[in-house]
Amino acid sequence: MLTVIGEALIDEVLRPGAEATPHVGGSPMNVAVGLARLDHPVQFLGRYGQDAYGAMISEHLQRNSVLLPWPSDESPTSVARAVLDHDGAASYDFKLTWELPGLAKKLDFLLQGSTLLHTGSIASMLAPGAAEVKQAVLAARGHATISYDPNYRPSIITDSDYARAQAEEFVRLADVVKASDEDLEMLYPGTDPLDAARQWLGLGPALVVVTRGSSGPWAVAACGEVSVAAPKIRVADTVGAGDSFMSALLSAIVDRELDGAQRREQLQALSREQLQDILHFAATAAAITVSRPGADPPNKNELREALNH
Repeated sequence: MLTVIGEALIDEVLRPGAEATPHVGGSPMNVAVGLARLDHPVQFLGRYGQDAYGAMISEHLQRNSVLLPWPSDESPTSVARAVLDHDGAASYDFKLTWELPGLAKKLDFLLQGSTLLHTGSIASMLAPGAAEVKQAVLAARGHATISYDPNYRPSIITDSDYARAQAEEFVRLADVVKASDEDLEMLYPGTDPLDAARQWLGLGPALVVVTRGSSGPWAVAACGEVSVAAPKIRVADTVGAGDSFMSALLSAIVDRELDGAQRREQLQALSREQLQDILHFAATAAAITVSRPGADPPNKNELREALNH
């Protein structure tokens, strides 16, 4: 079982010249769906309300075979308005509630059997829920691989010093870290994003990956530094691209049986060839996602077909 913990919300996507359209979203939730579509058993721990938007989230997750052991609550479902420019790039405005009260008492039961725990984004920075997420990571680390994506949103977490400290705290606990070059530029102004990633590797992860849009992903690990080209694709929009990359990155690690705390040394020992294959797999998944509107990650057959072309 794989576990994803973090926010679920509704993206109200506003395209030039059109009315806002609601779509189910939230970075960790998108990762859970991406993993399920790649045929992994996955459970999602996140909050959403007992309202129409909450029902949309629940139905979407269940339709994609994601298990939901955490119940909905009475607070309104969180909303992010994504405003797309004429090139399809998104900027966001958020109305959020993030907490999972009582999570600590249920962690032993909820995390039993999980070989991987993924988190990040708003869930790892926004109080009060961020402290609950850290507890979950600490509880899982003894038996599970930990993955982290900061997906930093300065419009929500305005204190960049706090955001940087939080990110580094989770990086120290993680085995696999993925960040965009934009994340790292915002967290470390004036520092080359690849230098920031090299510093993060020194905090303890086995692998730090930087996504760079059309420039393709780059990674640093004990075996060295590896990059691959981004597949050439016609872009519909970039919504969910990083989440699709993250889920495929984790899928590739699980498929190689490198998940679970007992395999940390094997994960640390990734070869350059393995790392290159993993990056290519994840970049192809992201390319499929940006070729169609919204956060719509590929299933295993679609990804396999794209890789064979």
